[in-house]
Amino acid sequence: MNLGNGMRKSEHTGALRTPMCLYSEQIFMAKQATSTRKAKQASPPVDEHQNCRALGQVLDRIGDKWTVMVVGALSKGPLRFNALLRVIGGVSHRMLTLTLRALERDGLVKRTVHPTVPPRVEYELTKVGKSLIEPLSSLSAWVQKNQAAIEAARLASDAK
Repeated sequence: MNLGNGMRKSEHTGALRTPMCLYSEQIFMAKQATSTRKAKQASPPVDEHQNCRALGQVLDRIGDKWTVMVVGALSKGPLRFNALLRVIGGVSHRMLTLTLRALERDGLVKRTVHPTVPPRVEYELTKVGKSLIEPLSSLSAWVQKNQAAIEAARLASDAK
């Protein structure tokens, strides 16, 4: 069952799956079906399902518009909250707060409170967060290289 956003519901387990996970599940099921002895017990390995769920959760986090902007801004070094607001532009105070909390929870951003009056709070990328810079830079380069082709394909599709 297609749920939009590339997510589908597995016919066998009812769990939400990404297209890649569904493909892996279908291959697994086909292999199991060839063995008549285990055909009734066919289900994907638990590790496979957990890996797909983990991948989906991480992609949800790093694929978020504001996460990409925050990681890009913090790639140049630590910044205070208001500096992040200015650098990113267009993000609301609440959305930036939620994004920073989620990134801190996932271990991508470190929040440091300096004992001054008023307290000075800085945000910086952790080692794991810094390891995200290169893949995001590669993705950005890919988008810039292929943007014209993507736009042309959209126009052609919309004209139909």
